[in-house]
Amino acid sequence: MKNFVFISPTFPDTYYQFPRAWKELGGNSLCIAEDPYDYLSESVKQACTEYYQVSSLSDYDQVYRAVAWFAHKYGKIDWLESNNEFWLEQDARLRTDFNITTGDDEVSVMRFKKKSTMKAFYQKAGVKTARYILPTCLEDAEAFVREVGYPMIAKPDDGVGANNTYKIRNEDQLREFFDYNDPHGYIMEEFITGEIWSFDGLTDQNGKIIYRTLHVYKTQVMDVLNDGAENYFYSLREIPEEIDQKAAEVLRQFGIKARFFHTEYFMMTQDKEGLGKAGDLVGLEVNMRPPGGYILDMMNYECDVDLYRMYARMCMYNESPAEISHSWHCVFAGRRDYCRYADSREDMWRKYGQNMCMQGRMPGILQGMADEYYIARFRTMPEAEEFAVNAFAKQ
Repeated sequence: MKNFVFISPTFPDTYYQFPRAWKELGGNSLCIAEDPYDYLSESVKQACTEYYQVSSLSDYDQVYRAVAWFAHKYGKIDWLESNNEFWLEQDARLRTDFNITTGDDEVSVMRFKKKSTMKAFYQKAGVKTARYILPTCLEDAEAFVREVGYPMIAKPDDGVGANNTYKIRNEDQLREFFDYNDPHGYIMEEFITGEIWSFDGLTDQNGKIIYRTLHVYKTQVMDVLNDGAENYFYSLREIPEEIDQKAAEVLRQFGIKARFFHTEYFMMTQDKEGLGKAGDLVGLEVNMRPPGGYILDMMNYECDVDLYRMYARMCMYNESPAEISHSWHCVFAGRRDYCRYADSREDMWRKYGQNMCMQGRMPGILQGMADEYYIARFRTMPEAEEFAVNAFAKQ
C-alpha cells in the first residue's frame, strides 16, 4: 500500500479531496495541519487515514516529526505534497530529508521559485519576457527607468502571487519605494499593457500534459489583490494553437513532471518599443501548483472531470485520462462589499441558477481575490459575458 502525506488538507476548503481520492484508490492518506481534530469537518476526517495536528506548519521541526511518525508507523513515504505555493520549499526540504524521489528536492525546486530565474526557461522556449533588474540601490533603478520608462513594477523575487507588488509611476514613487523597502530581494520589471492569460493543468510522471486549459483575466491580478478591485476571469473552450505549443514548450524546458502547473503570460494589447507589438505573448511567471482559490474546481466544471482523482491516479498508476473535452466557458465573478450591485444574490440565482456551479463568501485569507464569488459555466462567450455584465452592474 502506498503512503501519501498531504500538507494542509483544510486550506483551501476543497483540498481535502486530494487525500480523499488517494484513500479511495486504496492508499494511505496521511494528513498534517494546524486545526484541532475535533474542529475538522466530517469530509476532512473521512478523507484522512490518519491526521496529525501541529501548532504551526511554519515550524519545520514539528512538521518533520509528523512525517517521521507516519514513516515509522506506515513505512516509506511515497509522495509528499501540499499543492500550495506557500509550502513549496518546505515540501521540497521534507522530500530531501525523507528521500522521497517523486517530486522536487530542495535544490531543484528553486528553478521555479525565483521570478528572475524563471525568465531563462521562458527564453529557452522561445517566449520573450519583460526586461528586469535586481536592484541594489536607487541609482540602479533610475538607470533602468531611463531604458524602459515609467511605470514599472517592483515585487519580491521570491514571493507568492502579487503580494507586496508595487506599480511605480514616477520619480517620487520610486524614491518612496526605496525609503520604505530594502531593495535586496526585489525584482523590478518594465510595465506591460495587456491581459494576463494563464495556461493551467497537470502533467504525468513522464512530463506529458494530461490536462490543460487557458484562463483569460479581464482584471489585473495586482489591482485585485492590492487595490481591492473586482475580479473577473474566464476559461476558453479552445486554446489557440500557437499559445498551446509555446506554453507546452515552456513546461518542457522547466522539466515539470507529476505536478500541477499555473503558468502566466501577458497578451500585449499595446506596442512597446524594445519588447514587442500588440498580440505578442510575453512570459510573466510560473507557479508549479494548482491555480489559487477555487480555480481548480472551475477546471473540473469546465470539462466535467475530477482533477483531484485524476491527480491521485497519476501518482499511483501514472495513468492518463481519455481525451478531455472542454464543454464550457467557466466564469469567476468576484464582487466587493463596498459596491452596491443592481442584482442581489437572489437575483443572480434566479437568472443563472441552471448555470451556477459555486457561490459563497471567500475565506478570510482569500479575500484578496473577492469578498463574494460566483462561479458559473456557459456554452458560449456571449452568454458568459452577459453573466459578467449582470454580476458587476451597479445600482
